[in-house]
Amino acid sequence: MFRNKLNGKPEPVKAEPYDWPYDGRISPEKSALVLVDLQNDHFSQLTSLNTPNYDGPSPQALIDRLRDLLKVIREIKGFTVVYTREGHRPDLSDCPPNKLWRHAGPEGILVRGRRGWEILGILSPRDEEILIDKPGKSAFWATDLDLILRTRGITHLMLAGLFTDGSVHSTMREANDRGYECLLLEDCTATTDDENYRGALKTVKMSGGIFGAVAPSLNLLAVLRTE
Repeated sequence: MFRNKLNGKPEPVKAEPYDWPYDGRISPEKSALVLVDLQNDHFSQLTSLNTPNYDGPSPQALIDRLRDLLKVIREIKGFTVVYTREGHRPDLSDCPPNKLWRHAGPEGILVRGRRGWEILGILSPRDEEILIDKPGKSAFWATDLDLILRTRGITHLMLAGLFTDGSVHSTMREANDRGYECLLLEDCTATTDDENYRGALKTVKMSGGIFGAVAPSLNLLAVLRTE
């Protein structure tokens, strides 16, 4: 058990290129943790990689850090937890033709109802948490995520999940355009290519934080709790 530090003097998260949030205060009632596409198929892709030069989080390290983060967030009253899940209708009527072409047919497509589409069991959402099903990369495209967040008064997003250079980055970019203040938790996200992983983090931080800020989850946890 830990004591919530947010009831005292607010302090920002040590992040790059600026301490997050820009307005200096984490308010649980206005903040959401967005967990992007923690699906069985994506974790299988990470586990099957043979990339000795990859310096991002391993699948198990990612799972452990996400579990630690969720434990803290869930014990602080007020935070919203959002899960996203990419997938298409079984008949693929909502799957763009070029996506089918890129995957050389339906075999590599995430289809709703199949095991690969489901959230990894150990990281499953609770009943009271929000689950957004999406047909594309950004969690805002063709979904009601923006409406849900604005109805709840959410203005600040902490993002994690898979893949850093794909759905996570697409979601963060669109969130930024919609006016949300974003923090990408660098050790709680991963992808299949080290250069892409580091490039995605670098892109967020360019031009003084064009899409938000980047920090390790330990820096966020240091602000949220004290043992």
